[in-house]
Amino acid sequence: MSELEPFFNSVEECATYERFCAEQERGGGRFELAAPALVCRWRMARRAVPMLNRHIRALSQRVVNGAPLTTNMLSWAKQHVEWSLAAGDYQDPNGVLMTVIDVNGDALMSVGPYEPLADRSRDALVGRAEEARREQAATGVAPELLAAVAPGGRVLVFAEPGEHLCGSATLVEQLAATQGLRVVRVLKGAVRVADALAAVVGPVAVFLISDEHGVVVEDGRAASAPVPTEALARAHAFADGLAKLFK
Repeated sequence: MSELEPFFNSVEECATYERFCAEQERGGGRFELAAPALVCRWRMARRAVPMLNRHIRALSQRVVNGAPLTTNMLSWAKQHVEWSLAAGDYQDPNGVLMTVIDVNGDALMSVGPYEPLADRSRDALVGRAEEARREQAATGVAPELLAAVAPGGRVLVFAEPGEHLCGSATLVEQLAATQGLRVVRVLKGAVRVADALAAVVGPVAVFLISDEHGVVVEDGRAASAPVPTEALARAHAFADGLAKLFK
């Protein structure tokens, strides 16, 4: 007996659901999406998704096709991960789970390999954060955002006050708070990430917060000014904290 059967009206209905999920994860050709309206990429570990509840909460705060996602869609996403991901037929159990919702409101999930960021320079991280701001303008939540540790231990988050954050960013803010660090949201209105970073007084350790990559600390070898050792250590501590979830 499948452990999923209690959730369905019959054995046949349960089997149909399991086949549907397997076909999606294997890239079966019978399910086709229209143009994507939202793509979420969540890092996996051992056929599971760490921070799943945070990801689902952030998903519920997104606007897709002009409206919030329905309760049924959110339930489908959570149940699909909890019930089917562990049994999926895919090569990389520590890959990336991609959730795609199209312009018609249809959705599917698929699993692909994880590839670390090749360019960890400050300019590259800022560029990714700028691109994510464009998604935030359309959906209400950025999948990646820039942050920095400033002199005195302040953690600068390049998002607007009151803005909904992606799952990984909510965890970083919580980790900072538990360490007694002051977290400051530094974006206002249409200010660009690069401009807001340039306006910060004093040298900082910059890092990217990402649902796919966790925390990525800048490679400071090409930095115009030395990055303070203490600030860099705090940034790496955030990276190590999230990395533990994927081991």
